[in-house]
Amino acid sequence: MRKRIEFAEAAALLRTRSELLDAGTTERGLESLVNVGMLVRVHRGQYVDGSTWDALWEEGRHLLRAIAFARVSPDAVFAHASAAALWGLPLYGRRDDFVHVLIAGTRHSRRSGGVMRHALKVTADDIVVKHGLRCTSLARTVYDLARTLSPEAAISAGDAALGHVAVSRRVQDEEKAAAWREELRIMAASRARGAKTARWVAAFADGRAELPGESVSRLRLHTLGFQNVALQVHVVGSTGRDYYLDFGFTGCRVFGEFDGDAKYLEPELRAASTPQDAVLAEKQREDDVRGVTGWGLVRWGHSHIGTAKTLGARLAAFGILPPG
Repeated sequence: MRKRIEFAEAAALLRTRSELLDAGTTERGLESLVNVGMLVRVHRGQYVDGSTWDALWEEGRHLLRAIAFARVSPDAVFAHASAAALWGLPLYGRRDDFVHVLIAGTRHSRRSGGVMRHALKVTADDIVVKHGLRCTSLARTVYDLARTLSPEAAISAGDAALGHVAVSRRVQDEEKAAAWREELRIMAASRARGAKTARWVAAFADGRAELPGESVSRLRLHTLGFQNVALQVHVVGSTGRDYYLDFGFTGCRVFGEFDGDAKYLEPELRAASTPQDAVLAEKQREDDVRGVTGWGLVRWGHSHIGTAKTLGARLAAFGILPPG
């Protein structure tokens, strides 16, 4: 099972060539370890254990690449996927082996040596410091991602960014959300390639979607014709416990839950100590919600959100149809 990783943990995982040699590894041994996958060369002179690398999601790998590159190029300004990793944004369905940085003094982007150098027009406000490293601002990062990634990846990043700035305890501050939307809309007020998608993200993003799977579910529901589906619906259980359901289909009196594997398998995301306990707790939660509300509950997972059609079929099987 892959895992997520925070900045401090990522920085501690990297080992330099000098550290490995000082620990007794020879030059030949170092290359052999890389060749068999026991070590991964993240960037020039920076390594991580192969098993650790294999266990990371794409976002964690980008974070390691950015930290490793910054150690040899401290003045770098990170952008695109690298900036997204620094901000903790998801990279849904994205496979990218490059470090992404800004480049000045040229009209053309270029890539070499595992580094993608972007020739972008940016303002002083577009550059901030995150975890001690320079990168594009949160809104600028979403703007660049929206212009270059799939709609699914773009809205996943947009939802997560809006969650950073406007959501607390599952409630979205609409004043803060409006300010963020306007910031993104101003950036996208051009005919630049992909700007239309960025404007759509500004309008459609909702920070209450807590996982990329929920964001993509929102997109599929929109395509299917569902409108004003409630998000993070609050239910008070029989013992006074607070529950939050991902989606609420008011007309059908049914709750919807995107059920990713992570809530059961990843220790940092599940509430219970073991996967078995997590499944049991989720069953008890569902029974309590059904009992106090009288509503039904339908679950879906990654296999159902590949297309709007597959999610629509899943919902239809439970009698949930878009308004006619």
